[in-house]
Amino acid sequence: MNNIISIDLTPDESLWQTVLNRRPGDFLYAVTTMGVYCRPICPSPRPLRKNVRFFASSLAAEAGGFRACKRCDPKGERERLAQAVVRDACGFIEGAETMPSLDTLAARSGYSKFHFLRMFRDHTGVTPRSYAEGARARRLQAALADGARVVDAVAEAGFGSESRVYEHTGRLLGMTPGAARRGGQGEVIRTAAADCPFGRLLVGATDKGVCFLGFAEPDDALMGDLRRRFPKAAFVTDDLGLKETVDAVLTFLEEPKQALNLPLDLRGTAFQQRVWRTLCLIPAGETRTYGEVARMIAEPRAVRAVARSCALNPVSLAVPCHRVIAQDGDLTGYRWGLPRKKKLLEREKAAADRNAR
Repeated sequence: MNNIISIDLTPDESLWQTVLNRRPGDFLYAVTTMGVYCRPICPSPRPLRKNVRFFASSLAAEAGGFRACKRCDPKGERERLAQAVVRDACGFIEGAETMPSLDTLAARSGYSKFHFLRMFRDHTGVTPRSYAEGARARRLQAALADGARVVDAVAEAGFGSESRVYEHTGRLLGMTPGAARRGGQGEVIRTAAADCPFGRLLVGATDKGVCFLGFAEPDDALMGDLRRRFPKAAFVTDDLGLKETVDAVLTFLEEPKQALNLPLDLRGTAFQQRVWRTLCLIPAGETRTYGEVARMIAEPRAVRAVARSCALNPVSLAVPCHRVIAQDGDLTGYRWGLPRKKKLLEREKAAADRNAR
């Protein structure tokens, strides 16, 4: 016991305030009257301060004679097990020709239907059926992108008939199967590149609006990203025609006083489009968590699906996915690099503060 290193009695009691407010923290607290140790965010009733000790790790807490709380899972054992179960279920769904029943999935996991369904939703943001529909849509999209005939791609993806696909094209693909199959064939995408505060900037636009906006990478890498999105399109450089668009982006990067209002040609599933439209409602200088965005679109459990939609956003800045952060405030998951996400948010916050004065 004398060798146990705890971090009790901090001068400002900041650790205790973190526990009281259930904020995330890189420490653990133990309750002497209960013999357990917890994360600061544990939902259990708050103990008395005199009964609390703080530890830097599970190892130290257990050496002090405390056991892990079953509610907040401070060692992450339940979380790791749940992740493994969900990964197995996702792989099983991906490899199945038809949608496995909930009974089958639950039996495979070893949990009750209710417990498995909750676990799956918590980790994927969607139900097993919705995940299966997404898997079929991805198979369909891949087959169409490879040039397969629509009828063959529909069969290969596991849909019973073409009519079922055409009835739900917006939800499945964000476009008709024919358009997905063409991969931009017959379309001309104009491009313009320029220097920006974060390196190089590339804008791509169809006759409907901006379809790609990327930065902070070499021209070849940015152009490669755009070509992968439209593998069969024709590309032409049009610096003069897109000068107004490029200038608007550069002005926004230098002084983000207002939203970057550009005509857009967004292509994605109906869910992705809902997320992208919602991101545009977040004011400059403010942030929202993935969970808050999920609630804004009336899909509170779809946190991971929201995060995936943010990651697939093709027009960064115009659709401000950089304004979405993790529940604990971390700046996670930005396609163009976390330092740039941090810089964008700092600039927007500074501009908002100046405008408020």
